[in-house]
Parts: sequence; C-alpha cells; structure tokens
Amino acid sequence: MAIFHQSIKIISRGNGGKSAVSAAAYRAGEKIQSEYDERISDYTRKGGIVHTEILLPANAPLEYSDRAVLWNAVEKIEKAKNAQLAREVEVALPVELTEAHYIALVREYVENTFVRQGMAADVCIHDKGDGNPHAHIMLTMRPFNEDGSWGAKQRKEYILDDNGEKIYNKQKRQYKCRSIPTTDWNEQTKAEEWRWDWASCVNKFLERGNVAERIDHRSYERQGSGQIPTVHLGVAAHQMEKRGIKTERGNLNREISVTNLKLRQLKARINKLQDWLNEESAKTEQPTLYDVVSNILEQNEQDGASRYSMVRNLKAAAQTLIFLQENDIMYISELDDKIKAISEQNRNMQDKLKPIERRLTVLNEHIKHTENYQQYRAVYKKYEGMDNPNKRGLYQRDNYSAILRYEAALKYFKDNSFGNDLPLAKWRAERDVLTSEKAEIDKVYVPLQNEAATIERIRKNVREIICPEMQDTALTTQPRSIPNKKSHALDI
Repeated sequence: MAIFHQSIKIISRGNGGKSAVSAAAYRAGEKIQSEYDERISDYTRKGGIVHTEILLPANAPLEYSDRAVLWNAVEKIEKAKNAQLAREVEVALPVELTEAHYIALVREYVENTFVRQGMAADVCIHDKGDGNPHAHIMLTMRPFNEDGSWGAKQRKEYILDDNGEKIYNKQKRQYKCRSIPTTDWNEQTKAEEWRWDWASCVNKFLERGNVAERIDHRSYERQGSGQIPTVHLGVAAHQMEKRGIKTERGNLNREISVTNLKLRQLKARINKLQDWLNEESAKTEQPTLYDVVSNILEQNEQDGASRYSMVRNLKAAAQTLIFLQENDIMYISELDDKIKAISEQNRNMQDKLKPIERRLTVLNEHIKHTENYQQYRAVYKKYEGMDNPNKRGLYQRDNYSAILRYEAALKYFKDNSFGNDLPLAKWRAERDVLTSEKAEIDKVYVPLQNEAATIERIRKNVREIICPEMQDTALTTQPRSIPNKKSHALDI
C-alpha cells in the first residue's frame, strides 16, 4: 500500500568529505569525473534506475542540464572544506502507480516545490522491482543571479546602535555584523512545507488513478491515529533484511507492526459498534437483551438445528448472559458505557505502549553500538596499528564489516555525547523490564477483544439471526428481571 516517506539531508564536504559529483553519479548510474579532486566515480553498472533528468530554474545556464557540468560547477563555487554542496530529498513512490506516473508525479512535485523557488534539481527514480520504488532529488544550495551566475548563500549585515551607527568591536578590530541568508531554503518550516506538498501531490495522482489509498505527511501522533511509529532501518539493516537476515531494528518493527494491527482492528470494531449503538439507541422501543438470547435458542429449535449447532449456540448464549449480568446491562442503549470503557482502555494501552516502544528503540541502539564497540575493538586497534599500506588494505577487506561497525559505534557515541562510561548491564536490565511491561500491556488486548466480540455477537443476533416475527415479539415483550448467575442454565 502507499506509504509516506520523505527524508531530507545535506551532502557536505564536512561530513566525511562527501562529493556532490560522486553522489550524483551514484544516483544516476553514470561515470563522472570530479574537477575538484580529479576522482572518477563510475556507477554505470548500477541497476534499478528507471529515469533521470535535470530540471533548471529560469535563470540557470542551459549547460547545467548536463549532470557532470552542473555538479562540477557546484564543487567549484564552494571553496570551504566543510561547504554544504547539495540538499537531497528522498521520497517513497506509491506502488499502486505505474512507471509513467512516477515520472510525472516527481516532475510535478519538483517543479512546483523547488525549481520555481530557484533551485536546480537532479531527479533520479529507482525501482528494482522489490516493492520499494523511490526517487532521489538532489538540489542546489545557492540561488542563481539574473545573469545565470551563482548567487551568495548569505549576506553580511552590520549591527547598529540606537542611533543607527555601526558598532565597533575593539577586541576583534572590526564592526559587529551578522549573516543574513539570501533565501529561506534552510528554515525549519520548509521541511514541513515540502512534506505537505509531497503528500498532496501523491494523493492527487492516486485520486486520478482511481486508487483509494491516501498518504499523510503527519506523524501518527499528530494524526491522532494511536499508531506506534516504526523505526528507520538504515541502509545496512535494510540490506540485511532483504537477504533474509533478521536485525534488531527489523524485529522491533515487526513487533510494532503486529501491535499496530491489533490496535487498528480493535479501534475499527469499537467504531463499528458505536455506530450501531447510536442507531439502536434512537429507537423508542428496544428488546431486553435477555429476550434476544432466549429468542435465538427458540428459533434455533424451530429450525431443527443440528446437535453441534445447539451446543455451540448454548455456549454462546451462556457467555453472553454472563457478560450482560457482570456488566449490569439489560437494554441495547446500556451498552454505551461498556463500549466507551473498552475504547478508553484501548487508548490507555496505546498511551502506555508509545513511550515504552520509543525507549526500547533508544536502548536497542545503545546496546547494539556498545556490543559492537566491545566486540570489534581489538580488530580495529590492530587495523589502526598497521603501517604497511598493502597489509592494511588486505586486513580492511577481510574485516570490513567489523571495522565499519566499530566506526559506526564511535560516531554514535560522539553524536550522543557518551563518555567512557557505557552502562551496558544497566541498559540491558532496563530493556528487560520494559519488555516485560510491554508484554503485560499486550495482554490487555485479549480481554478487550473478547468483550468487543461479545458485543458484536449481540449486534449480529439483533440484526441478522432473529427473524422479523421474533423481532416483533421481542419488541412487545415486557422487560424481565435480570437473572442471577445460578439461574443461567435454567433460564436458557
């Protein structure tokens, strides 16, 4: 089914010395030489690329329609070692649409959202036939001047005093100033705007294609859907899952998906029951629910039901009567409180599960990187201590996965400001506690589901099983007293 996914990131020299030329070559499956560092990026053997194109704003030079020319020009204009070279927007494409729709959809979105604002866009659509069609959109970070030259990312503005005079900084020996962006492309509100544009554009194409599915750019929490968000797998975990290798993140997502399915099913049942209850409560006359159960069995005998059906109906009727007595319910309208209670319990279960799932996600990341750090530390130290380039290269090839995981752990610790103290045992203990709490909360679902099923059985009995003659009888029957538990069998 169609899903919403959009990630936005910056391609920067300061982030591992990344290259816009290399990134463009990889996404387009082309061979391009960088004039900045003279490296050749050859990805001509990459598969799954179904469409590529360059979209230019009005002021951009026409020669920038060539991918190599465009990104080499970007690399040339950016002088700083930590320069931001490009912005990349990655979007998931709805599997319900065709390849031709993908191209038209992405083109319309990019032209309206980015190109009209002055950005040059490099669009690459990937589809390997694995159910994950998506598009990479690389965008320039600088505006274009009217003559086609590159504009500035920001301009200097002097800070003035109350008299409108520039303020001199004696220590720095210069006037105080601040940098003002020349565009609003880096503002935080832009991400929300771009996400909304993408969802709107996709939904328009789905409607055109007579597809009932729709996507929403908002999180589950903002939608008020009660769904628990899954975690992003990442490239490495995604590739492992594709090869049939289970990962921690994949297992967590599978657990969350099962929980979300249960929550959706229960919510749908509650909504259906509430709609039925609203209809029945509007009627001036209502049968007692005990008469409903009795009439089912009487009708069952008149129809000559089999012994198996009789036994099954006796059990269902007994369970229904027990439910009605325990909840002090006689009329259909009195089910309202019970349905509301089930709905409230369902919401409470969702509210309790969300923070647990979020914390488990964090703990799993802490534990995974700490375990990798401890497991591969010796391998990495040996790798770092090698002076011979050839031996070092061979060792890196043979231990590529271990080195990669160790470096990822170091980066994770740095990003999260971890010191030397890595309380692995404490994290594992907390994870065990939360996992047990989650299991206990999950158990709440079973009785809620059973209660909803009992009310559904009552609804079915009232609407479908009782014949019109019996319905008329039930409507005219005087209310009976509520039987006690000891009289269930006799009353049936």
